Amino acid sequence: MRPRSNIELKARIDSVSVVQKLVSKMTTTRLDDEHQVDTYFHCPHGRLKLREINGNQATLISYERPDTVTAKQSTYQLVPIDKPVLLKSALAQTLGIRAVVDKVRQIFLFKNVRIHLDKVRELGEFLEFEAVLDENHTAEEGQKHVRYLMKALAVTKMDLLTGSYGEMIAAKTQR
Repeated sequence: MRPRSNIELKARIDSVSVVQKLVSKMTTTRLDDEHQVDTYFHCPHGRLKLREINGNQATLISYERPDTVTAKQSTYQLVPIDKPVLLKSALAQTLGIRAVVDKVRQIFLFKNVRIHLDKVRELGEFLEFEAVLDENHTAEEGQKHVRYLMKALAVTKMDLLTGSYGEMIAAKTQR
């Protein structure tokens, strides 16, 4: 199976509720909010996490992307998991847990871009864009939509982040 791909960008924001009002006016669809617990595992290449959503579904996600401040292309694979407790235990035993991220996510859709407004325990509030790439949506188009959303939501280069929430949590616990 060929990995999926997207263009993603993450930024720190002062208030999810303030940004939510702006996002609501410019998007056509709002999906249900999700409580996500992502368990990141140590691995030699890329990143690997088990995402548990609302306590009733889980997905193993492997992905690779550069750690740059700009919008970046990510490749990923999603594997639905029906026994997350057993898988988490096996992966923790063999690979070790790097970090656990607990967040509440609001999800909006703008064209082929998923807009995430996240409240992350221990880290704060964030905005994330994920422009899904496929046979109908190119990387150039994804970059264009992300630039448009950055401008529309007044996201500055100073707000942008390079790594994942998992890396931020891991760095915080190592201090």
